[in-house]
Amino acid sequence: MKKLIVFTLFLGLCNVLSASKLRVVVLDAGHGGNAPGAVGKFAMEKDIALAVTLKLGKMIESHFSDVKVHYTRTTDETVEVWKRPQIANKYKADLFISIHCNSSELKKGMPYPRGFETFVMGLHKSEENLAVAQKENAAIFLEENYENLYDGFNPKSPEAYIIFSLFQNAYLDQSLDFASRLQRHYNNHIPSVDRGVKQAGFLVLFGATMPSVLTEIGFINNPEEEKFMASPEGQEKIATALFNAFKEYKYALDGFNNQGEITDNNQSETANGKSDTVKSSTFATSMAEQVSMFTETPISPEKSVVSEDSIVAKIVPRIVYKVQFASSSTDKPLNAPEFRNIEIPGKYSHLGMYRFTSGEFKTMEEATVALRRMQNQGYRDAFVVVFKDNERITPVEALKILQDQN
Repeated sequence: MKKLIVFTLFLGLCNVLSASKLRVVVLDAGHGGNAPGAVGKFAMEKDIALAVTLKLGKMIESHFSDVKVHYTRTTDETVEVWKRPQIANKYKADLFISIHCNSSELKKGMPYPRGFETFVMGLHKSEENLAVAQKENAAIFLEENYENLYDGFNPKSPEAYIIFSLFQNAYLDQSLDFASRLQRHYNNHIPSVDRGVKQAGFLVLFGATMPSVLTEIGFINNPEEEKFMASPEGQEKIATALFNAFKEYKYALDGFNNQGEITDNNQSETANGKSDTVKSSTFATSMAEQVSMFTETPISPEKSVVSEDSIVAKIVPRIVYKVQFASSSTDKPLNAPEFRNIEIPGKYSHLGMYRFTSGEFKTMEEATVALRRMQNQGYRDAFVVVFKDNERITPVEALKILQDQN
């Protein structure tokens, strides 16, 4: 695990400094082989995940000649969890998508769990998120010598997941961007409940050095959703939603306008009887756990605003840590009523959005303490961002700068 951390930090720095257009995607069908994943009354997670993954790959290949699609598996084979993000790293992927089916404990007198949700890398914000990560990570117990492969990591131990908090920032914006688009398109194609975008510590995302998501397309222990996910029609709808999110994200990343979306034969009708199509390249996010006061609505992938001070060469760069708690597509004055209880409010522009922050700290430790305070105030999806001379950088870059200074 320690070696993986160092390797991931190194690759992450390289990828951040050489960000490019979306040209390579790695699709990961969850589980496989001797790891069936969640099991329903008649279907298995590994089979549904593979079917949807292959359909998605074909859609991307048939519509984008400039995109290379790679898979972690294309048959019912065993692929260790740690190998999956490394495959994405090997092919220098610009996006990594891991596809799974959900399952949870059935409680007497309670309805079946239902809905679709998408996770990005980070520290879980609720026990429910932790439970999902623990269930998916438990696949390593089926691997030989897993204790040494994962450096003693125990998926059942809540304390073991603290390490994932170190990796929640490097590609968080891009991962949230794609995840939010995906949830919106799921809403258009899957007759179920939007459970939102969430964070949790998944081993399959841990070593990936690019924007990455793990998506749960439905509950296999819900008979209705199991039937839908196992059917060719249901798999086509799910793959279509994934493809439309991929296409929209690619156009935004490449700098093109949205070109509409692929539709399926049973596409829902609007109140006026017209087909439901993409209305614009912007979108409204329905994050179940997003408690920030503004909607996360990425506009375009331009670079962060660079202040005049950051252009001036400095012998010793000034590293500052802040807590980002909200984003908006429109600007807000820092003396607005919304910020009256925010300690040292600040803002910056990044990826076409206005980002609002609290505090200025000299160390990650101080920022982490402030982060916990913000989360206790209700900003559950707040996270730490790092600046060098007033320009946002990644934690990986900050680490390198601090090491160079020493």
